[in-house]
Amino acid sequence: MKKIVLSLVVVASVLTACKSEKKEKVATEEAKEVVVNVSELNNVDTEASVLTWKGTKPGGAHDGTVALKSGGLLLEDGALKGGEFVVDLTTITNSDMKGSGGAAKLEGHLKNADFFDVEVYSTSTFVITNVEPKEGKLHVTGNLQIKDVTKSITIPATVTTEGGVTTFKSETFNVNRADFNVKYGSKSFFDNLKDKFIDDMMELSFEVKTKA
Repeated sequence: MKKIVLSLVVVASVLTACKSEKKEKVATEEAKEVVVNVSELNNVDTEASVLTWKGTKPGGAHDGTVALKSGGLLLEDGALKGGEFVVDLTTITNSDMKGSGGAAKLEGHLKNADFFDVEVYSTSTFVITNVEPKEGKLHVTGNLQIKDVTKSITIPATVTTEGGVTTFKSETFNVNRADFNVKYGSKSFFDNLKDKFIDDMMELSFEVKTKA
């Protein structure tokens, strides 16, 4: 009897652990109205700014970076009031296989019509619509555009200024790519994929720096 009870406890522990590892996505809503237009500020240092990404599948994962094409951060007395980041999807790179033929193959696949279709949608944008301090962090709401879809999301972030350079740094957040019509290998669009699927959740994070 003790062995049976112990086995049940072990099974319950494993199931609880698996449940806790499930990725929680940020809520997506209809795009919000942009009150402040910061597109012409152009005060972001694109060489020092980056979007990082990670994708997962059964038994593996890949990660990498994407460069920013342009951007602006609106600050008043050191407080973030607005911003716009334009991401250059033609610069998608893979980090975990860097320098190999595998990296080049994956980068090409991510850029083609299966995924982000960069010949048609060469950029993605994040436009800040609201900033709310909460629990020691900033809860930043913005319109995220990927391909032909724009959704409002809220992400936790911090803003710091040192040596005349302001850094916007988000925590890692999960976006459901199916919400943005990124369909390849997605269980949301295809049946009978078995273990050949790619998780819908994409891990993303921003680090954006202003020019000195």
